[in-house]
Amino acid sequence: MSHQYDLDVLILGSGAAGLSAALRLAERHRVGVVTKGRLTESNTLYAQGGISAVLDEEDSVASHVEDTIDAGAGLCNRDVVQYVVERGHQCVRWLQDLGAPFTTRTGAGGRTEIHLTREGGHSHRRVVHAADATGHAVETTLESHVRAHPNIRLFENHLAIDLILAAKLGLGYRRCLGAYVFDRANQRVETFGARFTILATGGAGKVYLYTTNPDVATGDGIAMAWRAGCRVANMEFIQFHPTCLYHPKAKTFLITEAVRGEGGRLLLPNGEPFMHRFDARGELAPRDIVARAIDHEMKRLGADCLYLDISHKDADFIREHFPTVHGRCMELGIDMTRQPIPIVPATHFLCGGVVSDINGRTDLPGLYAIGEVACTGLHGANRLASNSLLECCVMAAACTDDIRNAQVGTSPVPALPPWDESQVTDSDEEVVVSHNWEELRRFMWDYVGIVRTTKRMQRALRRAQLLHAEIAEYYGNFRVTNDLIELRNLVQVAELIIHSATLRRESRGLHYTLDYPERDDRTWLRDTILCADTLISNRRAASL
Repeated sequence: MSHQYDLDVLILGSGAAGLSAALRLAERHRVGVVTKGRLTESNTLYAQGGISAVLDEEDSVASHVEDTIDAGAGLCNRDVVQYVVERGHQCVRWLQDLGAPFTTRTGAGGRTEIHLTREGGHSHRRVVHAADATGHAVETTLESHVRAHPNIRLFENHLAIDLILAAKLGLGYRRCLGAYVFDRANQRVETFGARFTILATGGAGKVYLYTTNPDVATGDGIAMAWRAGCRVANMEFIQFHPTCLYHPKAKTFLITEAVRGEGGRLLLPNGEPFMHRFDARGELAPRDIVARAIDHEMKRLGADCLYLDISHKDADFIREHFPTVHGRCMELGIDMTRQPIPIVPATHFLCGGVVSDINGRTDLPGLYAIGEVACTGLHGANRLASNSLLECCVMAAACTDDIRNAQVGTSPVPALPPWDESQVTDSDEEVVVSHNWEELRRFMWDYVGIVRTTKRMQRALRRAQLLHAEIAEYYGNFRVTNDLIELRNLVQVAELIIHSATLRRESRGLHYTLDYPERDDRTWLRDTILCADTLISNRRAASL
């Protein structure tokens, strides 16, 4: 029998953005957190680098702003960047107060202070970290508080299917009223009614064959918002992390940017450095430049991988600063204190997403989007390293402040109809889902990857549209399953990525096409905005 839940705020996703929002709201609201697996399974958990924040006296907000805008290749919204960067120190202090175990050092006068490291694209040391497992430290700290809070209900192993819309229920107004959610353990669909719904579902790395993202990153929030009529923006800007560990047993293990920040060198198989030929900043160039350089050299040489070497540093320094990376490499027989680490690029972060404002509000009243699922204008065409956890914390605070201010006069959620399964049956063709999943991820990697062409993208779009039609028919005839829900969302996100990439006839930031290899500010200094009925690409970055 289907269950129905009545909440003040429904949060879909349990990374840094979702859990931060839950904690900030729970004192005054009945909050429900829906998460696909265990509570901590998110991109946040695996983030190694840190949180960028201006804490050093030699650093400045202005410098952090300029570094962010420079990395974003002209498409950042300066007002949003300023807003987020100014609140970085507040974000770090809030997490400290919760008990986040950031790495410290002994400063002037014997004072204990937060240790700051430096990553690619940053002009100063400003990355707050917990050794090389910052995401794990932040996520588990938030988890401990969320699990203990009496006003927060947790729904682990639950997967949202679609948002519930007042207009579709014939209520005569536009508003999100919650979501239909699949209970994975009991194989049933439940109804979650809520006055406010927050999408904090993260990115869509699993749309590609190789990714640093965990299996839960299937673009669910973006697909649901799109189906609900929200606009999405800048989906062509997919960040590929330059240094994912290349080993058959490593799967999604990335080598933190901080290894290069502390002097790690990228090498060809013969031991020759090469980054100086691509950018004067060498290994500290922004991620898009480094990833393309590695991709170029691998294709030029026909190499399966390249190498990242920090073995010239003191072995104790390496073990102290990078215990997670060192430990994982040792498990696989790679001693990074004595030899280079084999690496390849892999899909890492989506800079686009659901269009939302500085408060996290989307086009649909009652629906917010924060974190990687959202496109606020912070990242532009390329994310500056360690700005993602910063965005999660700052935008969670902005979103929850807005909800507290908006709750006055908000009507209770009306009775909602249960999920209708009267016209469907159990599937006897699950193999179709698994085959389509594999095909989708492979052609996205081959045709819409680090380097693109118009012909490749057209080929990818034809395949995506065909898969979309097949999956829609399948979805309409059979009961939902976990894999079907995720595949449906991935195909939708893939189409949005391809449409966006096809529209942008230039190369900028993370979007590089051989047919238009130059950046064109005269024509293309604007966001790529997609809406349900028309594809619009004429909105300038400053207006997002």
